[in-house]
Amino acid sequence: MKKILILYATYGGGHLSAAKSIKNYIDENYNDVEANLVDCIKYINKTINRVSTGVYKRLTKNAPWAWKRVYYNSEKGALSKISNGSNRLMAKKLYHLFRDYSPDLVISTHMFATQMTSYLKKKGKIDCTLATVLTDFAPHEQWLVGHEYGNYFFVSHEGMKKSLIEDFHVDSNKIFCTGIPISNKFSQNFNTEEIYNLFKLNPNKKTILFFGGGEFGLGKSKTTEVLQCLTKYLDTYQIIAISGRNPKMNTAFKEIAEKLNDSSSLKIYEFIDNVPEAMSISSLVVTKPGGLTVSESLASSLPILVINPIPGQEEQNAEFLEQSGVAIWIKKSDSSDAIVEDLLTNPEKLLLMKENTYKLAHKDSSKNICDILIKNI
Repeated sequence: MKKILILYATYGGGHLSAAKSIKNYIDENYNDVEANLVDCIKYINKTINRVSTGVYKRLTKNAPWAWKRVYYNSEKGALSKISNGSNRLMAKKLYHLFRDYSPDLVISTHMFATQMTSYLKKKGKIDCTLATVLTDFAPHEQWLVGHEYGNYFFVSHEGMKKSLIEDFHVDSNKIFCTGIPISNKFSQNFNTEEIYNLFKLNPNKKTILFFGGGEFGLGKSKTTEVLQCLTKYLDTYQIIAISGRNPKMNTAFKEIAEKLNDSSSLKIYEFIDNVPEAMSISSLVVTKPGGLTVSESLASSLPILVINPIPGQEEQNAEFLEQSGVAIWIKKSDSSDAIVEDLLTNPEKLLLMKENTYKLAHKDSSKNICDILIKNI
């Protein structure tokens, strides 16, 4: 039986979600393979994991300008050397996991896991196949540290593959444009009548799926401003508004609903566990542009209205999506009213954005990644 080690880190939820999608596909489709899911930083040291993920959350929420500086400085200069050095030190502790588990294949959904595994391969400590799944729409140099020791790189689009080849000199034969791993539910056909009933929605109205930013709650004033603008079109649209586990955001959403003459077309939730179903009946998604949510939206053929991207990787995602014609980014200085009006009263624009999603969508991303890897191990 082949052993697969799937490594992730909990700096944002996308890395874990991608790792879970891969593990679920393997568990459901391969009988002769054992897959083990491990948070690489938590394994090394629970305190380091708690402190570092806490710092990440506080920076991105309370001082996004500081996170932006950290993100870009970690590509070059002193900070990149500190990052690489600390990962080499942590790799020595991660080695115990490799020694005990003896994986044939390592699948990494976080740059730290890739760096540590590459370092151990370089030192001759381990001998396994290494596959890296990049979970955004633009590359960052830290993903490619030690790329000579990686065997596979899975990216979200052809432009990213080109960048890895030309800018980072990664062997083209190692790069596969599969998309970011998402649940295989996005390949299913749903009973739309049941979904409308589930959310108590009107099947004769178009639906907008609105993600308020989750635990980060970035840009609360801009988020509520955009939601307020959208409620002006409840004669033809209905909204599923998800505040995330964020009490202040949830209260703000409810205050908007209370001021409406008829709030039946605005459904407010803290969270939902049936996102694929909700996306399948939607005409537009409003969200911060994390790699996973964007991939799910594209797989569901949804135009995207981008709000409050985290500086760094999510801003790069937003720029790419705008350039690809699948999204409109409402920046802080923009008039939300004007952008929302132009979008919702211009069906041709929404239709063109929807058509553009077909060029980027990868519904079977998890299947394709797993099939490529397991066939070759």
